Amino acid sequence: MNDRQSRLLAAIIDQFIETAGPVGSKKLLESGEFNCSSATIRNEMGMLEDEGFLEQPHISAGRVPTASGYRLYVRQYMKPNSREAVVRKKFESLKSFYLEQKDQEKVYEAVALLTHMIPNVAFATVPHKSRVYYLGLSNVLKQPEFQANPTLASGIAEVLEDHLTETLSSMDINEKIHYYIGEENVLEQIHSCSMMVTKYTVRGEEGVIGILGPMRMDYGYNTVALDMITELLKTE
Repeated sequence: MNDRQSRLLAAIIDQFIETAGPVGSKKLLESGEFNCSSATIRNEMGMLEDEGFLEQPHISAGRVPTASGYRLYVRQYMKPNSREAVVRKKFESLKSFYLEQKDQEKVYEAVALLTHMIPNVAFATVPHKSRVYYLGLSNVLKQPEFQANPTLASGIAEVLEDHLTETLSSMDINEKIHYYIGEENVLEQIHSCSMMVTKYTVRGEEGVIGILGPMRMDYGYNTVALDMITELLKTE
C-alpha cells in the first residue's frame, strides 16, 4: 500500500466514523487532504476495495471500511493525539460531575455509618447542594422522653425537614466540635435536645456534620464517634 492509499484509507474511516454514511471521492477532495483528481481518488479506492479494506454497499455509493480496513487503521494509521482536545473536553466535563457525585456519596455513607454507631440522628450538609441529609430519626423516636411526649418528637421531625439547612448555614462552625445543649439551640422545637456539630472536609469541599438527640445523650461516646467519622471523610 502506497502513502496516498494509506492516507486515503485513514480519511475514509475517519469520515465514516463521523457520518456513518458511504464516503465518495467528492467528499475526500473537499477535505483538502489530497492534491489529485477525482478519477485518481476513485482508482485508489478501487484498489483498496480489491485488497479487502473497503467495500461499496451500492454501485453508485461511496465506500465504507471493512473489518480488515479497521484493523489496519487501528494498527498503523490511527492518530489518537488528533482527538485529544475533544476527548479531554468531554472528560473534564464528566469528571467534574463524577467527582461531585462521589463527594456526595461519601457524605451519605458517612452519615449512614454514624447512624449505626449512635442511638441518635446523624446529619450532614451535602457537598455541592444546599440541603442537609439526615438519618436516624427512628433512633430518637424510640427514646423514652420522646415516646412520652409526641409533641417533642414532632418538633424534631419538623426541624430536620424544614429548618436545619438554614440553621446550620447561620452558625459559625469550625473543626472543633460545638455543643448546643437545651436552650442553647436556636430553634425552640429542639430546646429539649442537644446538638453536636463540626466541620468536615471532602476533597477540599467543606461542610457540616453532626448529631442530634436528647439531652440525655452519651456526650463522650458521641464525641469520639463524630471525630472518627470526620477523620474518615478526610481520607481519599
